[in-house]
Amino acid sequence: MKKVLFSETKTILQLIRVKQWIKNFFLFAPLIFSHHLFEATYVSVAIRAFFAFCFLSSVVYIINDIADLEQDKNHPVKKQRPLPSGRITKANAIIISFILFTGMILLAHEMNFKFKFALFVYFIINILYSFKLKQIVLLDIFFIAFGFMIRIIAGAWAIDVYISSWLILTTLFLSLFLAVTKRRSELSVVENSSTTRKVLGDYSIVFADQMATISAAGTVIAYALYTVSERTREIFQTENLIFTTPFVVYGIFRYLYLVHKKNLGENPTQIITTDLPMIINIFLWVITSIGIIYKYKFNVSVWKYIEQLF
Repeated sequence: MKKVLFSETKTILQLIRVKQWIKNFFLFAPLIFSHHLFEATYVSVAIRAFFAFCFLSSVVYIINDIADLEQDKNHPVKKQRPLPSGRITKANAIIISFILFTGMILLAHEMNFKFKFALFVYFIINILYSFKLKQIVLLDIFFIAFGFMIRIIAGAWAIDVYISSWLILTTLFLSLFLAVTKRRSELSVVENSSTTRKVLGDYSIVFADQMATISAAGTVIAYALYTVSERTREIFQTENLIFTTPFVVYGIFRYLYLVHKKNLGENPTQIITTDLPMIINIFLWVITSIGIIYKYKFNVSVWKYIEQLF
């Protein structure tokens, strides 16, 4: 009985792709870069927004799997997913998606209109992507990128803070980079693109590599410009954020290495959660960024506390 229950739970978790929830951590970027990371009110709202997006993204994954059911049956990796493999029926998948959608509504109910609008736009874009746009060359990768951009904008709207245009551009280029390398890896894995994803026939590995180079360069340049922009230096009272750029450059290089040498780009989440050098690099970037961003604010707070004592 326990084995059956465990197996069913595991199948459901695979269906809703809990591992992919890591993408929704983009919603926390505005919280970190707005100087509100250690304020409980802002953190609680950001966490609520995070789980609302997690539930909605799982609904989108289920809809996408239903739309791709026949194609995924011919894919060497995707055929092992719960729906193509037959471990869960379409009817049960629809019921699970309805439950998740209800949970998303409950979480977002008391949040502001702008955040709700972001959820709506994310859902509509992904529905269009699942049934039409993913078959249109170039638009398919751009709409994947829009999904990441909506996440970071939604994170800012949820806690009602300003988000730098440079940070949005960085997200755009980074998500394009991930989408392009995903297509490249798919091309190198599948033997017949017509039976898996038709749009793959419009791409080539050389073309994908060229786009990956451009988007990788755009990511590094946009992030570097963000760290040295006048507004960034004014808000954080420091020019030291530029020293976090090497982590970004290393992350891009490491990712390219794994795509070209290990052929892991088809699943970005797998790279981020299993590759030790990548995990360490991301951890160091986060810790260094928080240390630089909050050093001035912490020093000011401590100084005010000392002044109150004396």
